[in-house]
Amino acid sequence: MAKSPEEEHPQKAFGWAARDTSGILSPFRFSRRENADDDVTIKVLYCGVCHSDVHSVKNEWGFTNYPIVPGHEIVGVVTKAGKNVEKFKVGDRVGVGVIVGSCMKCETCDQDLENYCPRTIFTYNSLDHDRTKTYGGYSDMIVVHHRYVLRFPDNLALDAGAPLLCAGITVYSPMKYYGMTEPGKHLGVAGLGGLGHVAVKIGKAFGLKVTVISSSPGKEDEAVKRLGADSFLLSSDPAKLKAAMGTMDYIIDTVSAVHSLAPLIGLLKLNGKLVTVGLPDKPLELPIFPLVLGRKLVGGSDIGGMKETQEMLDFCAKHNITSDIELIRMDYINTAMERIAKCDVRYRFVIDVGNSLTQ
Repeated sequence: MAKSPEEEHPQKAFGWAARDTSGILSPFRFSRRENADDDVTIKVLYCGVCHSDVHSVKNEWGFTNYPIVPGHEIVGVVTKAGKNVEKFKVGDRVGVGVIVGSCMKCETCDQDLENYCPRTIFTYNSLDHDRTKTYGGYSDMIVVHHRYVLRFPDNLALDAGAPLLCAGITVYSPMKYYGMTEPGKHLGVAGLGGLGHVAVKIGKAFGLKVTVISSSPGKEDEAVKRLGADSFLLSSDPAKLKAAMGTMDYIIDTVSAVHSLAPLIGLLKLNGKLVTVGLPDKPLELPIFPLVLGRKLVGGSDIGGMKETQEMLDFCAKHNITSDIELIRMDYINTAMERIAKCDVRYRFVIDVGNSLTQ
C-alpha cells in the first residue's frame, strides 16, 4: 500500500498544493527525504510564481500528477550539507531552479546541459530517483543534490533575484547559444511579461540595441522609460510593422499565447535569428518561404544547464539585473494566479515564504 505524502520520507514539510484541475491551492503537509551525503537542505525564503505554475496546477499541459506543490524559482539558506558537499555550507545563500536531477552520466550531462538530459528530474510534478514525487518551492524547505543547487551572489536581492532562476536563464541561454550578444546589434523582444522584461535588461547589458515588440500600446512607456529599451514596436499596427521590416538581427519570442510567426520573421534582416522560448498550448504555423529567401533561422531553447545558470546569476549580479516583482504572502497565491492568467502583474509575483507560510 502506497504511503501518504506525509509519510513517504522522514523529514516533515509544509506547503501549499493544488489537488485537482480547479488549480486552487491550500495548505498541505508532506515530507522530504533525509539529507544524504550529496545533498543540501534549504530553508525556503522566497519563491517566484512562474506562468508554468499556473498551467501545471490546472493540468493545462495534460501531465499534472496531483497533489502538486509548484515553485521552481526558489531562494533560501542552507541548513544542512552532506559530507560530500564542498561548494556549500550552512548559512549560504542559494537557489534552486527548474531541475533537481538528471542521470549525470549521459552526453548532455557531461556537457553541463543537464536540462536536456532524457532523465531530467523537474523540481515539481516529477519523479525522483527513488520514484517518489518531487514537490516545489511553495513550501518551507527542500532537499536537493548539490549539483542542482546554485550559489546566490551576495549583491543580488533574494526576492527580486528569485525569478532569474527560470525567467533569467530562459532568455540568457538562447542569447548565448545562438550568438545574440554582439554589441551594437539589434535585438527584438516579442512580449513584455515575466520573460520579456528580463530579456530587455540582459540585452542592454550585452550592449545590444533593444526594441520591445508588443500588441499593447500601453506598454510603450514601461518598455522605454522604466526598463530601458531603445524603442517600442506596436505589432498590432500594420504600418509600423511594415516600416520595421528587415531591421532586426535577432528576435527572442517570449509570447506564450498562440500567435503568428510571419510578422516576426519579416522583421529580421538577412541571416536573422528568431528564437522562441514561450510555450503556446497549440502548434504555431511556420512559413518557409521567408526563411529560405532570407537565410533566416528559427530555433528554440529550454532554460539552461547548471554551469550556465550560475554564469547567468553572476552576470546579473555584475550588471545589477533583477526581476521587477510584486512580493506577496502565501495566502494570496490563488488571487495571484488569477491575475497572472489575465496578465495583470508587473512582472513577476514572488512569495515571501519565510515570513508568510504558517501552519
